[in-house]
Amino acid sequence: MPAVHDMPEADVHDPAPLSRSARAAWVRGLAPGALHAPAALRTLLGCALAGYAALWLGVDRPYWAIVTAASIHQANIALTWNRTLQRILGNLLGVAVFAAAVPLIRTGPLALVLCLLVLNFAAEALVTRNYWLGTVAVTPMALLLVEFTGDHPAGRLIGDRVLDTLIGAAVGFAAALAVTNHRAADRVRHALHAVGRAHAHAERTLADPAAEPAAVHAASRRLAHTLVDLRDARDTAAGEWRRRTLPEQALRTAEEAGHRTLAVTAARRGGLHPAPASGAV
Repeated sequence: MPAVHDMPEADVHDPAPLSRSARAAWVRGLAPGALHAPAALRTLLGCALAGYAALWLGVDRPYWAIVTAASIHQANIALTWNRTLQRILGNLLGVAVFAAAVPLIRTGPLALVLCLLVLNFAAEALVTRNYWLGTVAVTPMALLLVEFTGDHPAGRLIGDRVLDTLIGAAVGFAAALAVTNHRAADRVRHALHAVGRAHAHAERTLADPAAEPAAVHAASRRLAHTLVDLRDARDTAAGEWRRRTLPEQALRTAEEAGHRTLAVTAARRGGLHPAPASGAV
């Protein structure tokens, strides 16, 4: 599976098996009309078209274009555009590194292995700090892995890699533009309602003098989680184009009221007893 070597953005871990309910929720999230369906459609469309475009142009390794198209898709258009620029810059610089290393690796297998070790160390050290710097190391590493099957014309490898990068980035970003994500605004409304319910529950818990500390803690955690989800939904929707107008005033009011209530619950758990915040969202 050569494409694995070209995916620094992937999380390399062994997740715990999903429960049946979690798998069902995941499938429902990708169904037509679901919140995550536009993102899945963008990725599917971008990868498929990038692969077909690379095949049509006669590129030897179209999977490089597919991997590029998959890697640039992010939560919204603004982040996708930023990742597209980073991917192009990192890959082009990585190709330059490979071109500089070709005379060295052609001296023998030991030089090839040493170069791979150095690039692997650089990729691990850089990719978590800066994506495009990580791809500068991963790109030549992917090209060097091809050398294990025998010498290949360096010029052809470099040309294919550059072409696949440009095809994958252009087609992938075009697919993101073509699929409008109106669901991002729907997610904001759902998150806003969730904050309202969590805030009202926290207010009732604080107003109850018989409430156990565990109940206060649970209510504050629920409110904090919904506030984080609201902020994430808001940031995602704000980065989309052709999006619906967001209820900015309602969002500010919900966040301010929620954080005031969190401050009260924190003070209560710390042994202070200020008057509970009033007014649910």
